[in-house]
Amino acid sequence: MYDAKSCNPLAKPFYRPIEAAIRWCGLIDEEMQILAQVGDALLPPASAFPMYPCLAANTQRIVHALENNELPSARDGRRVGPNEPVARARLTVLHTDLKAWMAQHYPDQKPTFLFDEIERATHQAINADSFRALQVERNNMALQLKEAAAWYDQHHDEVQRLEAEREQLRQENAALRARLEQSTTDASEPDPRHRTTLLRIIGALLDMAGMMDEAMAKTSAAHAINSQLKAMGQREMHPKNTIAPVIVAARHLANERID
Repeated sequence: MYDAKSCNPLAKPFYRPIEAAIRWCGLIDEEMQILAQVGDALLPPASAFPMYPCLAANTQRIVHALENNELPSARDGRRVGPNEPVARARLTVLHTDLKAWMAQHYPDQKPTFLFDEIERATHQAINADSFRALQVERNNMALQLKEAAAWYDQHHDEVQRLEAEREQLRQENAALRARLEQSTTDASEPDPRHRTTLLRIIGALLDMAGMMDEAMAKTSAAHAINSQLKAMGQREMHPKNTIAPVIVAARHLANERID
C-alpha cells in the first residue's frame, strides 16, 4: 500500500540558498515567480518582494553561513572543501547539512520541508540525555507513590480505629455536657415532691415565730430550709434571691390550712 508520508514533497537532496529560503518562509506556491525574478543571482533584489521581508533575510542567513563555513558548501549538490571557490549560480547546500545547521542555530524554527510532524512536536530542549533524566525522575516518583500506598494500606485500620474513638469521645463529651446543664437546671430549685413538705415546715416555723420580728423569722426559715435541702442532697438556697419567695408561698399555704 502506498504511504503518502514516506516522502516529503517539499524536500530535495540539495537547495540553492533562494530555494531553501522560499521553503523556510512557506512560499512554495510562489516559488516559480520568485525564481524567475531572481534568476542566477545569489540574493533577491533589494526592492523585490516587499510583501515578503523574511525572504531576503532568510536567504542572507543561509549565504552568510555558507561563506563562513557554518554550513558546508556544495557545487550542484556535491559537497566541496572549506574555502573552495564555487560559482554563485552553482552554490548549493545539502538537505542534511541544512537541517543540522537550522536545528543548532534556529531551534525555534522547524519548517516542514526539513522536519517531520514528530520532530516539530518535540520540544527543542529534549534530547536523549534529558529524556533519560526525566525517565529516572518518573521511576523515582512511581516508587515513592508505591511506598505511600503500602503505608496507607498498613495503617488504614489503625486510622479508622482512631477516628472511631474520636467520634465516641465526642459523643460522650456531648452527653456529659447535656447532663451537666440538666443538673444545673434541676439544682436551682427543689423538685415538686419535696416542695410541699418544705412549705409545711416553713409554715410551722412561721407560726412559732409569731412573737419574733420579721428579720428573725426569715433567718430561722432560711436555716430550716437549707438544713432540709442538705439532708435531701439538694443545693442550698440563697436567702436574698430564692428564700424570700418560698416564705411568701409558705405563708399562703399556712393561711389555706387555717381557712
